Amino acid sequence: MQTEEPKLNKRERYKARLRPIDYFEEFEDLDFENLGEGDRFFLQDFGIFTTDFLEDEFTMRLRVPAGRITTEQFSYIADVVEEFDLTVITTARGGLQLHDIDVDDVLAIWKKLNSHGLTTWQSFGDNIRNIVSDAFDGRGKYSEIEAYPIIMQMQDYIVKNPRYVGMLPRRVSIGISGNSASVTSFFANDLYFALAKKNDVYGFNVYMGGKNTDIAQDADIFLLETQVFDFFKAFVEAFYLHGSRFSRSKTRLFYLIEDIGLNVLKAHIEKEYGKAFEHGGELQLEKKLFSAHEELKDGTFSYCYQTDFARLNVDEMKEISKFASQNSVEIRIGVDQNIYLLGLKEASTPFASPKESSTIITCAGSLCPYSFWSIKNETQYLPLTKIAEHGITVGFSGCIKGCGRHRHTDIGLVGLKTNNFGDTDGGARIFIGAVHTTGQSVGRMLFSMVPLVHLYETLELIIKLYELSEYSNFEEFSDAILNKFSEEFLALWVLANLQSGKALKLEPTSSGFEYEKSLLKTNFADVDFLEPIDEEFSHSISAMAKKLWTVAGEDPTYKPKINRVNFR
Repeated sequence: MQTEEPKLNKRERYKARLRPIDYFEEFEDLDFENLGEGDRFFLQDFGIFTTDFLEDEFTMRLRVPAGRITTEQFSYIADVVEEFDLTVITTARGGLQLHDIDVDDVLAIWKKLNSHGLTTWQSFGDNIRNIVSDAFDGRGKYSEIEAYPIIMQMQDYIVKNPRYVGMLPRRVSIGISGNSASVTSFFANDLYFALAKKNDVYGFNVYMGGKNTDIAQDADIFLLETQVFDFFKAFVEAFYLHGSRFSRSKTRLFYLIEDIGLNVLKAHIEKEYGKAFEHGGELQLEKKLFSAHEELKDGTFSYCYQTDFARLNVDEMKEISKFASQNSVEIRIGVDQNIYLLGLKEASTPFASPKESSTIITCAGSLCPYSFWSIKNETQYLPLTKIAEHGITVGFSGCIKGCGRHRHTDIGLVGLKTNNFGDTDGGARIFIGAVHTTGQSVGRMLFSMVPLVHLYETLELIIKLYELSEYSNFEEFSDAILNKFSEEFLALWVLANLQSGKALKLEPTSSGFEYEKSLLKTNFADVDFLEPIDEEFSHSISAMAKKLWTVAGEDPTYKPKINRVNFR
């Protein structure tokens, strides 16, 4: 019996009828008030996004390679935002995204944004998305190879290339850093070129298949600086030819590797590359907690301007532009969603940041139709001072799509809605344990749901447990302590501490269920676990969570002080 051939997914059927580059010929004649489904697909390739349930509200995303933007461009964008009364945020790919665009203004704004050396092309859709690097690329003390020239080669090759505009099987995120220490991890990218050394020569190791919920795999390939661009071209062509175009949920590079294997994918790329690959070198990555001011290679300094959880307003954009212009300072947008000013003569603060957000990445929140609640307005539920004090990285996503990269940070949060705990509007799923700097592991789920009104004290306790460990950073604590225990035990340990008002130090001396059970019974003899823990932890976790977190009445965060546990 002959099996039926799989059908192309809906987007591929649109592409088969009309290439996005050919669709662009009709761009100026579009009726933006009456767009069809196909129009919305195609417009993403040119940086325009809308949905069928918000048809008159548009978003545009600017492509800012490596986050580098001139003072004049930054000021110009502020003028556009002011002229059309828009909302602007920085993105987790080091770009800028403009929201609240009225249907009548789409074409005019698009034309303005695609001038002055700016472009929105291929910032959405099935394309190579904005290519990212570290904020200190080429100028920081940890920079060995400047990635920006390579990034510009890549961008020039794919932007407006008829073969690739909107024609890849799915989006591809690419990161490249020639730094031995970076502000954030890049292992969530589909393709990551990481600084490596082989035979005493610096180059890049290649990692492939990362996404918001998975770590990119080591491809065992070493490239010299001069070889990266040719590899990139071979990679794009191989993915174009061999990537799946059927089930939309299985078209990312991750699933291609899962389907055919990393070695087969490497063989496809090697065929396009035209010569054999060298085996990988020694990865050159170390953990570094960056301060607000960093000394640069040339003896000048940088300043990290912490945004209001990625939000910017016109006044601060103009203030930043004016200062940068008057002081010959370079502006860069970090993948941590902050603004970096490079080239300061002194380690001084030209103006204060509006928030403590330097290590917190948030998704678009209420600005995105898929987000369950307003992430950027719910950061009051985070112990921001403690997070900043210890340089703890937090990824905050408004839905399971994971645009806040919640599984690639020290503490990950995903916004959800539930009525499991009574009268509450929402809560967060918590992830901990990621060893993200060197791409060893993503975070594991600690709790499937914590009501917002109990999130502060839960996170405060987790940070207290870290402090008791005396490790120098949270990632070391995760590797040495958290990841030695099961997720279920850790959840019950946190709940037992919360119920008893304790904060007991964790020190693994053994492993396994019996050992974990003995720790709980020894340290919390006074705690009623509500369900027996002789066979498993899950029933006790559910019962204790409902007892501790069922919400009744007014949200306590709107009282003068948040109700907090006084940890002993």
